[in-house]
Amino acid sequence: MASADVHPASEPARCVFLFRRHLDRIRTRAGPFTDPDSFSGEAVAGAMETMKILVIGAGGLGCELLKNLALSGFKDIHVIDMDTIDISNLNRQFLFRQSDVGSFKAEVAAKFVEKRVKGVKITPHNCRIQDFDEDFYMQFQLVVCGLDSIEARRWINATLVNMVNEDVEDSYKPLIDGGTEGFKGQARVILPTVTSCIECQLDMHAPRAAVPLCTLASIPRQPEHCIEWAHVIAWDQEKPFPSLDKDDPEHITWLYQKALLRAHEFNIPGVTYSLTQGVVKNIIPAIAATNSVIAAACCNEVFKIASNCAPFLGYPDNNYMMYSGNDSIYTYTFKHEKKDDCPVCGNLARKLDVDPTWTLRELVESFAVRPEAQLKKPSIRAQFKTLYMQSPASLEEQTRPNLDKTLTELGLTDGEEIGVTDPAFATVSFKFKLKFKQSD
Repeated sequence: MASADVHPASEPARCVFLFRRHLDRIRTRAGPFTDPDSFSGEAVAGAMETMKILVIGAGGLGCELLKNLALSGFKDIHVIDMDTIDISNLNRQFLFRQSDVGSFKAEVAAKFVEKRVKGVKITPHNCRIQDFDEDFYMQFQLVVCGLDSIEARRWINATLVNMVNEDVEDSYKPLIDGGTEGFKGQARVILPTVTSCIECQLDMHAPRAAVPLCTLASIPRQPEHCIEWAHVIAWDQEKPFPSLDKDDPEHITWLYQKALLRAHEFNIPGVTYSLTQGVVKNIIPAIAATNSVIAAACCNEVFKIASNCAPFLGYPDNNYMMYSGNDSIYTYTFKHEKKDDCPVCGNLARKLDVDPTWTLRELVESFAVRPEAQLKKPSIRAQFKTLYMQSPASLEEQTRPNLDKTLTELGLTDGEEIGVTDPAFATVSFKFKLKFKQSD
């Protein structure tokens, strides 16, 4: 049996050189969608090399994004990710090795790509996206998301929309967003205030169905039930830490150990640390092949926007591409319409069907499961008074009695507008117009 060919150490550099040469044939030549009179290949290549790109997330999608962007000719890239590398990441996040376990994802990914693609500078940021202000995001020409969190997507979406100043062209920051779930994925381009935004499309990410508390407390049947029991019931009863930080390994370990004891009690197998982390953080399962397809689609859009070599998603019509690899390879591209009642980019209050006999507590709890809201800690104001505030503690205590009053008792009327805020989206005030259900 013949031994496998051994490539010389210079082979990766040679492959990059050949790739760049073919790439230049695209970005330095006028195509069918460019104006040959005003097109300058040298200017396009130069602009791409100086353009600042921000990648959010250095996980399964983020690793692919960084590699693709570096090979596509972008030389000034920043990446944000607060997570450290876990051994469970190694099967699909190809920039990491076992020796990297425990290190910050952003740092390791940046060093790996810089080593393989000469001339590229990748600046890592080991923190949350919320730790930066608008001035930080204003320095980038494009923002690319490879996140597994709906909350983080909504935050960066709202931030980029709020940054838009109609008199300042550079304030428009295109957002290219990718997401995967198993063998399915999506890629979309969002032009803040121009096309539909992530909040407009929120109902396409329905919240996970809640498990009844009675099931968690008495008859768990799945490992996820044991984890939710530790998360919802055991944590509240024992309060091992002042507040739960889902990104703190010590907190996740406590939940994992509690869930494991619960699982042993009911002879339920399958509780692991990674599953605990996935359930608590609502992490969507990822597959390496799907990540590579969606990352390629996102980078293709970045390249088209930067080089103007072809129309990109969102211009002039289609802005959303869906991919399915479950049974075969299938893609579908369509236009997701901008919503006038979007709380982030719209200007109208969204209609909210409610029962006037509901208590305020029922209304507050409903915001967590409504596909168009998905708010965890909502505070509510009516036109002339505060109904309920989650913080500060003194105001929460003062408005808490309202939770047991019905909407009618609180003086709310059909057609009245209410404002809803959530600490996870500090820049957004959600406006809803009450629509009372008619009694039978």
